[in-house]
Amino acid sequence: MLTTVLFYVYAAILIAAALGVVLARNPVRAALCLVLAFFTSAVLWLLLEAEFLGIVLVLVYVGAVMVLFLFVIMMLDINVAELRAGLTRYAPLGALVAGLMIGEIAYVVWVRHLGFDLDAGAPPLPPGYSNTKSLGAILYTDYALPFQLAAVVLLVAIVAAITLTMRHRQGYKQQDISRQVAVRKADRLRVVKVEPEKRP
Repeated sequence: MLTTVLFYVYAAILIAAALGVVLARNPVRAALCLVLAFFTSAVLWLLLEAEFLGIVLVLVYVGAVMVLFLFVIMMLDINVAELRAGLTRYAPLGALVAGLMIGEIAYVVWVRHLGFDLDAGAPPLPPGYSNTKSLGAILYTDYALPFQLAAVVLLVAIVAAITLTMRHRQGYKQQDISRQVAVRKADRLRVVKVEPEKRP
């Protein structure tokens, strides 16, 4: 009973935070609403007894990704009026996606009435059970190859991002260490002979 109440409370907070991400006028406030959405999602994972996924959501997304988002938002000159215009332009597409999500949720509720008893809940776990250990055992045994392939894909994405940001731009000054080391005195120093000024 208490778990159900907590689920609905945090689900309502999650929906409100998600609406705040989309409808907030200030980009920093939108990012902070996204942080709140991540926290409430982590609480929902904890209610489902998936502690590892909840902690990873907080550590990775809130602790790393959202800090990066906030740095980018505060360092860039974001045109808020243009963002608001984009919101109205993509409103039909957003309404379509929202309608599809509502339809999927309604379908799940309808399937439950066909004989699936979701109110019974999952069976209790044995004492000393660790879902982190079970998840690690599955990842590094049955899904070891896809896990390594995902790591390679992320590595390629990081290298590609660095390559794209290091392109030569107009007016971009880059340090050439080999030219600095091979410099000669004649290249840097010029002796100018000045005639003495004649007094009248």
